[in-house]
Amino acid sequence: MRIDIITVLPEMIEGFIQESILARAQKKELAEIHLHNLRDYTLDKWRRVDDYPYGGFAGMVMQCEPIDRCITTLKESRNYDDVIYTSPDGEKFSQPIANELSLKENLIILCGHYKGIDHRIREHLITREISIGDYVLTGGELAAAVMTDAIVRVIPGVIGDEQSALSDCFQDGLLSAPIYTRPVEYKGWKVPEILLSGNEAKIKQWELDQAMERTRQLRPDLLD
Repeated sequence: MRIDIITVLPEMIEGFIQESILARAQKKELAEIHLHNLRDYTLDKWRRVDDYPYGGFAGMVMQCEPIDRCITTLKESRNYDDVIYTSPDGEKFSQPIANELSLKENLIILCGHYKGIDHRIREHLITREISIGDYVLTGGELAAAVMTDAIVRVIPGVIGDEQSALSDCFQDGLLSAPIYTRPVEYKGWKVPEILLSGNEAKIKQWELDQAMERTRQLRPDLLD
């Protein structure tokens, strides 16, 4: 799949997409991630992409023209399944949404900045608005990085052990069960005996019971 990220601060994301799982996905040619500096698409000689809002409101607003020029240029080369805007008032990002988007071929993610974008862009070019939480960030770059990581890591073949991704938190609507590794005992702290039994059926049942209990205690909202 291909993800094109439009941003006024590409430096905030460059290092992130060149490391770990995202780097591996690109090396395997399972994903392409491209950054586009919005300032490259403005006709302003000072490379400004924002202006004062009409109505006397506070803050600055990202202008229509550079955003439209960038998205139009990208669409000349391929069709996009979604043009996503990172916005605090969008739908809440979740594992099911990450799974859904991982099946797409081409995505654009527009990073919000300043006070936001001219609403006409949201009305005419954006197909989906997504928030990573009920808080405000300086810009949408962090949100775009979070979404890109969550989307790409579940693409088949990106993670060597695909069962690892399938057993992550939230894949089945539950938190993960506790996990342990060697040594069996450390400072008197012991690994549960059931995990050493080799009885796969009992281990699976223990895992489900623990996941249910942790979810009930820590995130009961997931069980509603």
